[in-house]
Amino acid sequence: MIVMAKIPLGARPSLYPMPIALVGAIVNGTPNYMPAAFVGIINFRPPIVACGLAPTHYTSQGIEETGFFSVNIPSEDLLVPVDYCGLHTGASEDKSGIFTTFYGATGQAPLAEECPVCIECKLVNQLPLGNDTAYFGEIIEIFCEEDVLTNGQPDLLKIRPFVFTMPDNGFYSIGPRIGTGWQSGKSFKKQ
Repeated sequence: MIVMAKIPLGARPSLYPMPIALVGAIVNGTPNYMPAAFVGIINFRPPIVACGLAPTHYTSQGIEETGFFSVNIPSEDLLVPVDYCGLHTGASEDKSGIFTTFYGATGQAPLAEECPVCIECKLVNQLPLGNDTAYFGEIIEIFCEEDVLTNGQPDLLKIRPFVFTMPDNGFYSIGPRIGTGWQSGKSFKKQ
């Protein structure tokens, strides 16, 4: 294994790569969606997802008002409407017609039907962190299109999510599987 020298880049809000999610919330009685790259699973039981969003976002207002939100995983073919949602605030433009909204068990979190994976969340905590606020949502239910499942489980290559990089603001697709967790490392030989 060759080890290369590392170049310091400074502290920045980047994890290489960052998944793109479409976060939804009801704001003033209307579904609103915004793309977010600061999203991830942070707890196993109960299952908790966190979203880092500026509290000034219209969607953040809805999360705080209702206590519910959704994390929808768009496929590559939704890149243009997802990015459009990031270019326009729901405070000045009604974006509720861009995606077909459905509701899960709570009836409180708008879910985007066009996204192959939709996650219904109940807000359990929020933490101001400077520019952004971390919204912690307990996953109530995950809805997945049948055609993106393999053996009853979500299949990344069928979902075709895309990721984001900063500071170049690039969107990228995801490639083929290269290994298996808790398995591939068994072949490692210490030197």
